[in-house]
Amino acid sequence: MFADFVRSGKVRAAQPDCALAKSLLEMSKKGIVFGNTQSITEDNASQVLIIYYEALRQVCEAVCALRGYKVYSQEAFTAFLKELIGNVRLAEKFDRLRKLRNGVNYYGETIGIEEALAVRKEVPALILTLKRMIKLNEQGRLGLFINI
Repeated sequence: MFADFVRSGKVRAAQPDCALAKSLLEMSKKGIVFGNTQSITEDNASQVLIIYYEALRQVCEAVCALRGYKVYSQEAFTAFLKELIGNVRLAEKFDRLRKLRNGVNYYGETIGIEEALAVRKEVPALILTLKRMIKLNEQGRLGLFINI
């Protein structure tokens, strides 16, 4: 549960941080643009996965920053998406990608071209879902489009 991550200190309450959210969204956009320029091969498919996962994680972190949370555990994003956003499907997809990325980073696993191509297609759609929750007000500050 998300509250467990807060109790354990893996998530901390903070002031909503529009500047951080903007920066994270920009970095995510750059990651997607870079990922889209890469030809996917057996040699780089796992690295492409990491690029797309990181872009998705950055958008999740931006939404959390706007909500007033600083997240220190990527598992907490799954609980956040499921419980506070209320999107179980998005949470499950994020968690699947997190586990794939962890397999690559921590266990030396690899993914194939087909999986990397699927991630390339899936992640921008997931990011779009999250970005629809964010708005830019007249002063150029980010805010939440929905009250989460």
